[in-house]
Amino acid sequence: MADQRSRELVDAFVQGRIDRRSFVRGAMAMGLSLAAVGQALRAVPVLAQDPAPAAGGAGAAPVVAQPGSASAAGWAGKELTVQSIDDSVLIPWREVREEFEAATGAKLTIVADPIGDAFPRLLDDAAAGQRFDAAMIGMWWLGDLVAGDFVRSYDEFYDDTTGKFPAFTYEDELPGMRALREYGGQKYVVPYDADGQVLYYRRDLLADPAHMEAFQAEYGKPLGVPQTWQDLRDIAKYFTGKPLGGPEQAGHGISMHLKVGGQGMFHYMSLAAPFVVGPENPKLFWFDPDNMDPLVGSEGHRRAMELYLELVQYGPPAMGGWALGEAWDYFLQGNAVFTYSWGDVAALAVERNSFVKGKVGTAPLPGTMAYVNPKTGEEYVTQTPNLVGNTTGGSWAGVIMKASENPDLAYYFLALTATEQKQRFFAARGTDGVDPGRLSQMPPTVVPEGTGNIEDYTAQGWVAQDAEEYVKAYYDNYQNPNQLPFLRIPGTFDYWTQMDVRLSETLTAETTPEDALAQMAQDFRDINDRYGVEQQLEVYKKSLGL
Repeated sequence: MADQRSRELVDAFVQGRIDRRSFVRGAMAMGLSLAAVGQALRAVPVLAQDPAPAAGGAGAAPVVAQPGSASAAGWAGKELTVQSIDDSVLIPWREVREEFEAATGAKLTIVADPIGDAFPRLLDDAAAGQRFDAAMIGMWWLGDLVAGDFVRSYDEFYDDTTGKFPAFTYEDELPGMRALREYGGQKYVVPYDADGQVLYYRRDLLADPAHMEAFQAEYGKPLGVPQTWQDLRDIAKYFTGKPLGGPEQAGHGISMHLKVGGQGMFHYMSLAAPFVVGPENPKLFWFDPDNMDPLVGSEGHRRAMELYLELVQYGPPAMGGWALGEAWDYFLQGNAVFTYSWGDVAALAVERNSFVKGKVGTAPLPGTMAYVNPKTGEEYVTQTPNLVGNTTGGSWAGVIMKASENPDLAYYFLALTATEQKQRFFAARGTDGVDPGRLSQMPPTVVPEGTGNIEDYTAQGWVAQDAEEYVKAYYDNYQNPNQLPFLRIPGTFDYWTQMDVRLSETLTAETTPEDALAQMAQDFRDINDRYGVEQQLEVYKKSLGL
């Protein structure tokens, strides 16, 4: 990091003029390797006991626990150590620390580990030393943690009616998200962040009369929010090469992050869901629950892969080397009509006062007019689009480690961050990485069952229409009875890494879609063998509630 631009970027990070996410994004945009970025971050450590950083937006989350309010619990003088990934979702934990310590009399230490190191360190700690009382986990970690008997259920604490703990309503989370918090019928994960992918689109362009007329003439159907992936492909194709208002003279239909190691496989999973999953096949996507045979080589996956590769043609060629930040930036600058991703996109449009603020529409991901059971090969043709919700992503939230000597204190901390008052603020602020997945974060003017308030969002700078479409899209996504099954077994990220690699090979024309999927299926078999097929099968069935 010897050149002038790199030094300026590091100086801005050290001086607090940009946050960690912006630093990483800027470094990757300069072409710096992950190793170099990691070295720079380690050279400028974010100490666990530093004051809570600002996350943007107005005000602060309401105080829920008054000083000394938990003194009767006998926690004064105790120490609690929790682990988190070193990312924006850590911000609220740091903000809540002072309130927690004042209420309980306990001392809280937060250990922030880089996302690539956090899970191995947590497993090592759980198996050997048990320094951590609680940890913020990605939902794909849960299978390993339950199988290793490293975490404990919190049902007894949640059911406590004495007022000992901060109260939150478990059923406030929407069904698709709640399914990730449980394992074998027990509650393990205290709700916090909610991750799922939705479609972001340029509302102004899709409603432009000139484009509506031209698209109708060319494709013989109305221009509007796409209901199927084929609709999205056609709209993306139509807009590619046209000026869209951003700095690129020739814009693109879509912006995606496809770099190996840049979470591109999440794009494929979410897209593939309605080609495979539907009312007649609600659970089969990854493996056959009878024998653990991979299903990724099936006909539905083949159709999804072909559509995925078509979409890539309507994005900039540089997408093959993009991680999250570059793909988001391209859309936020006004250079693309679509992107599909997590809640960060809409929140960043507000935080940056970007070109697309006030122009960003949000909708559930499109569907298909047919899906294919991956085990039987039977095709189901639908009369309306087959829409499938997803919980793609981390949905970062806390668990209590089984060897903790203070599990009730750990639960108190996690429950404090889960209270409605704080969660409404976190979700509306958005740039702290906590995205909406609860009825209390959704206004009743948008969602009939919602108990939130649109003013939570407008107070943070949102345009009301943007916020309304945003929360409605997430409601529809998580409330959908059809959900992409979330993989929660030991080695989940090993499977996903191989998926990422095989997808990248199709992008560079190194292999055909059929061959890539066949190789992916063999990779999955090899991973099954490494972990033990029978063990994986048992955990897989349990994770699906079978």
